[in-house]
Amino acid sequence: MRAFILLLCLAGVPFAACAQTAQPTTDDPVANKRAVSLAEELRCLVCQNQTIADSHAELAVDLRRQIREQIAQGRSDSQIIDYMVDRYGDFVLYRPPLKATTLLLWFGPPALLVFGLAFLFYYLKARRTRVEQQQLSASEQREAQALLGGESTDGHK
Repeated sequence: MRAFILLLCLAGVPFAACAQTAQPTTDDPVANKRAVSLAEELRCLVCQNQTIADSHAELAVDLRRQIREQIAQGRSDSQIIDYMVDRYGDFVLYRPPLKATTLLLWFGPPALLVFGLAFLFYYLKARRTRVEQQQLSASEQREAQALLGGESTDGHK
């Protein structure tokens, strides 16, 4: 058992060697705070459910690098956001603005939920009425009674 554990530990050494530590973005804490703040406002286009600050995808790393470069160039936060939106569209914003092109992003999931719940409600209601409307014929009732009473339909026990 010890040999197996040792083998597992040794097998993980190459992966540990490949692990990277986070590189400091800049020496300027204000610029670093701005970069983190901006990265938290932008969606990772690969992961889609994470901000680029949380994502480890290559594209997210590249977008964080672009943010740092633009901060170093002296651009404002709104200029950087506008650049990202021009390049990747409103979907890059983690909280896209409410406008005609983003209506589906804002109202699509709730509409899909309401539609799904309505479908489930009507399906269950129709199923209940189908079950309630099904009546057994006289022969089916005799057969059910025989089965419940322990008798077969031909009169034998």
